[in-house]
Amino acid sequence: MGLQQFRTDAFRCLSDVEIKPDPKLNLVTGRNASGKTSLLESIYYLGRGRSFRASGNRELIASDQSGFSLFGQVKNQSGTHKIGAQVGAGQRNLRIDGDNGTAADLARILPVQVIDPEIHQLVQGGPELRRKFLDWGVFHVKHAYLESWRKYHQALKQRNACLRSGAADSEVRLWDVPLVEHGEAVGQIRQEFLDQFLPIYSSIIGEFLSFDVICSYKRGWSAGEGLEQAVGQSFSRDRALSATQVGPHRADLTLQVDTRRARHRVSRGQQKMMAAALLIAQTRFVAVHSAAELVLLVDDPAAELDRDNRNRLFGMLQQMPAQMFVTALEPEDLPWADQAQMFHVEHGEVTSLL
Repeated sequence: MGLQQFRTDAFRCLSDVEIKPDPKLNLVTGRNASGKTSLLESIYYLGRGRSFRASGNRELIASDQSGFSLFGQVKNQSGTHKIGAQVGAGQRNLRIDGDNGTAADLARILPVQVIDPEIHQLVQGGPELRRKFLDWGVFHVKHAYLESWRKYHQALKQRNACLRSGAADSEVRLWDVPLVEHGEAVGQIRQEFLDQFLPIYSSIIGEFLSFDVICSYKRGWSAGEGLEQAVGQSFSRDRALSATQVGPHRADLTLQVDTRRARHRVSRGQQKMMAAALLIAQTRFVAVHSAAELVLLVDDPAAELDRDNRNRLFGMLQQMPAQMFVTALEPEDLPWADQAQMFHVEHGEVTSLL
């Protein structure tokens, strides 16, 4: 189950790569800048329709090419599926079993998550990263969520366009009804997910760190009032700033240590462990509460961790209910290399090691 076959061509430094991964554990070795991370990034793109490193597609295309292609054969509970992406400058075509598809279609068939050296940004960075993290889990567990999320963002986009154009109050407020209706739904579904998810995170973080971490959800408008009331009270601010200031698009998943934001209290290595615990807990939770066959990409897991934290992380990863792809400089950098399908990357070429 999982990703059975994968091909990519002209994605960054990768040229005409084809692999047949192990359904459980795949180890990718090679020198720095050989293309290890690019291989993980290309698999991530196939499951998300975007990169976890680049903001756009142009920089993903090999320097001497006009576009890149990705293909995967995935086996899951619903059967075997063929998915692909053809991407060029200014255009993208996603395919699902021979038909046109969307990024959401890719995500359903190939649910993929990543732990990379920048994972500490989930703690250190802004709320947008934490919202994206949260929404990935909710999407896979709460099937009504995507429709509510899309309708909310459509209403938000239209309302903000009216605010920016200086439209009359009555025109702006036409969008308040769908904004409130679908915004309340988004907030409620997120909260239901978190009520189930956070106990798992708390138990895992207790194994990772020697101090308590309080994780809570701020929904994007004041506690104790409905979204309709919040939108009404915020109208003058919305006018002044030409954008809607309350709603689930302003939500955050807050992490606190000793009553202060975690990013102000813990080291970068501890931030990485907190963030890795979030990803590991989410992967476990989604595996239990959905029929998805998950893929977890782990790029250089030993980076910036001391020996004790590295061993804790390796222990957690070894028990993951997911197909894993893990990069390292050398096989001996990982304690379970003898259990993995081995791939070696050099100058953008990937070789299977039997």
